[in-house]
Amino acid sequence: MLKQRLQQKLLQKLSPQQIQVIKLLEIPTMLLEQRIKKELEENPILEEGENYESDTEQENSATEDDVDKNDDEFTLEDYLNDEDTPSYKLSTNNTSKDDKHEDIPFSVGATFHEHLENQLGMLTLSEREHQLALYLVGNIDEDGYLRRKLTAITDDVAFALGVETNEDELERILYIIQELEPAGVGARDLQECLLLQLKAKEKTSATAKTAYEILKYHFDEFTRKHYDKIASKLNLNDDDLRDAINEIIKLNPKPGGGFNDPYNQSAQHIIPDFIMEYVDGDFQLSLNSRNVPDLKISREYSEMLESYSNNKDSASQQEKDAMTFVRQKIESAKWFIDALKQRQNTLLGTMESIIEYQKEFFRDGDETKLRPMILKDIADKTGLDISTISRVANSKYIQTHFGIYSLKSFFSEGMQTDSGEEVSTKEIRKILQECVDNEHKRKPLTDEQLMEILQEKGYPIARRTVAKYREQLGIPVARLRKELK
Repeated sequence: MLKQRLQQKLLQKLSPQQIQVIKLLEIPTMLLEQRIKKELEENPILEEGENYESDTEQENSATEDDVDKNDDEFTLEDYLNDEDTPSYKLSTNNTSKDDKHEDIPFSVGATFHEHLENQLGMLTLSEREHQLALYLVGNIDEDGYLRRKLTAITDDVAFALGVETNEDELERILYIIQELEPAGVGARDLQECLLLQLKAKEKTSATAKTAYEILKYHFDEFTRKHYDKIASKLNLNDDDLRDAINEIIKLNPKPGGGFNDPYNQSAQHIIPDFIMEYVDGDFQLSLNSRNVPDLKISREYSEMLESYSNNKDSASQQEKDAMTFVRQKIESAKWFIDALKQRQNTLLGTMESIIEYQKEFFRDGDETKLRPMILKDIADKTGLDISTISRVANSKYIQTHFGIYSLKSFFSEGMQTDSGEEVSTKEIRKILQECVDNEHKRKPLTDEQLMEILQEKGYPIARRTVAKYREQLGIPVARLRKELK
């Protein structure tokens, strides 16, 4: 049975402006410029440039005598009156003292696959062989490996090229491709890739021949660094084994990745969001906004609204619709400019609090001086929500006089030493890294030994915690750190 009833609910909803501020907080400086350009394209009310002030606008602005404020239509005062609207809502200044604009050059060259195809063109191949070779090259990934099974490729060739082939013929064509440069291309696994690179050397060098035998017949022992077993099976002394291992280490496990492909650049350039200078004992912080334009409300559309407010009685329906559109766009533009201003204030306020909290570290960059700090510490200091601090710290970097750091790197948990002093876990990880760097590479320190060293230094830490910190530092287990020194 259906019933009608009234119910009151207390809900929290974010305004469009709040949502916009949240989204802008999350993006770093590198993406902010793109976001502003997108807004400029979508909103004709927004323009690049500094805010303007005009006596003519103030003289011609609508007054209460000209317009009935109880009318459903809007007036110029609702949006453009400087007395009602703070100046920061009409413009934002994102410039800094470092306003240099740099153009990044783009180099053009052959891609990795084009490089292989060009080499195929110089070989003496039949039309069928060339066609199959091109298809195989197209299945080689960016690292230079052919990771698909030849049996699967035979079916694809039949459907795509209408050519009947078999696995033996494709393997023969693959051997031709494996003779191309860079060495190791067309391999189906790491072992084959390294063997291809050693194939030419093993006939001319005794060391390369030994390295070839190690990879060919003792690859599993090599990957597990069971060097004693390898030396025993191949009757090698320490010097010969060391030379062979060094020969293998020089090989390229990703022959395609080393190719200079301008269209496949994996390296990411870090653009700092903050710039901090330490001058005469004082910290000077600024936002890095060198390529972020200033924004303002378009004068043309402002005058259009002014003209309409003075002649609204005689306006047609089409003009009213147009002005409604302009009104919405002006409101959207003000929201965006205000969101940028709030973003700037939030970023600076949060970073200033981090610097104040970690002032000992920011003086000289000594990581042992980093205090334990979590998001809540900065949230309490700034009066902002923890989620806001998290958004500010995400994907943001600061340039200091001793290097560029991720904001996330300043946050860490703390632990108490035997003396009762609270230290950051970063300090423990730094000591752990130093222990591994200075260990005897032939007999690397186990997690148990690292735990004992840290405990001797006054850090009550468990072995599983040592393993966790070691993995965070990207340090492999002791067996895989073993080297022949």
